[in-house]
Amino acid sequence: MKKGEIWLIEIPPVNGREQRGTRPALILSVLEANIVIILPFTSNLQALRFPHTIEIKLSNKNGLNSNSIALVFQIRAIDKKRLKNKIGTLETKIIQRINTMIIDILNLKIKPKQ
Repeated sequence: MKKGEIWLIEIPPVNGREQRGTRPALILSVLEANIVIILPFTSNLQALRFPHTIEIKLSNKNGLNSNSIALVFQIRAIDKKRLKNKIGTLETKIIQRINTMIIDILNLKIKPKQ
């Protein structure tokens, strides 16, 4: 697995508003100790009302079965055991938008090259 792939994952039940259940998610990074950083998706288009979300239109490349919303604000780490199967790959242009959004969410400052 690598950054930009979309996998079906199993997120365990939680006590808040975090996503849970079997759903597509974007792989952001594969870490040591069998941990993967992901962004969960939802098919609830009403989620677009929240900041830091991006609509992903279904395509042959991404393998989604419906238009979905990437919930960038719900970035999280999960165990690799929760990944079920790869369904596709996200378009580079959208990955770049997500990268920019993560920089904004985490309030990271990028120093200009001199």
